[in-house]
Amino acid sequence: MTGPDDGAPGWAGAAGPALVYRDDAGVQRFVSLEGRTSLTIGRSSGCDVLLGWDERVSRVHAELDVVGHDWTIVDDGLSRNGTYLNGERLNGRRRLYDGDTFVLGSTSFRFRDTGRVTTQLTKVGEQLVTAASLSPTQRQIVTVLCRPYKHDQPYATPASNQQIADELFLSVDAVKTQLRILFQKFGIEDLPQNQKRVKLVERILGLGLVSRRDL
Repeated sequence: MTGPDDGAPGWAGAAGPALVYRDDAGVQRFVSLEGRTSLTIGRSSGCDVLLGWDERVSRVHAELDVVGHDWTIVDDGLSRNGTYLNGERLNGRRRLYDGDTFVLGSTSFRFRDTGRVTTQLTKVGEQLVTAASLSPTQRQIVTVLCRPYKHDQPYATPASNQQIADELFLSVDAVKTQLRILFQKFGIEDLPQNQKRVKLVERILGLGLVSRRDL
């Protein structure tokens, strides 16, 4: 059911809905949803997708269900650390669109359903930032920026520009320039100044671009 994918053509061209993720060894896994009406994800041996290695995942963390003709994802409070869909914490049920990314613990999933086309798909895809779209310097900066959140402390705040500059041996101006680029990439440049950094951390961790293990 969750065997490794044998390459992009093996799943990217499939018309049916599917999940794609990487296991603890970094091997890409493919889960076909064709013919199913529901699927559970968690650490419990009874789950359809078992993430036994991810200690941040609850025993039954999230559920996917078919509603009408669409797949939906549900996290109604069973998980301790929450589920993040396209960078936003999930509360309740949301419809899934082709290209959506959701994160449970430290594991990131991509939902694929190339057989269904809606006007909303393009919008979601355009907003999605991937690890490949971050430069090495930007990845280093966001890793340091997110480090205070490693242990989920309730009053954690993002690292300051000076802290980032000191750790990476960059100038403060260089850090500011890269953060401005990142704010634009994530579409949060118009937020109030005191909210941008926190929102960037939420997006980075929510999309799995930096995992807690990286911090």
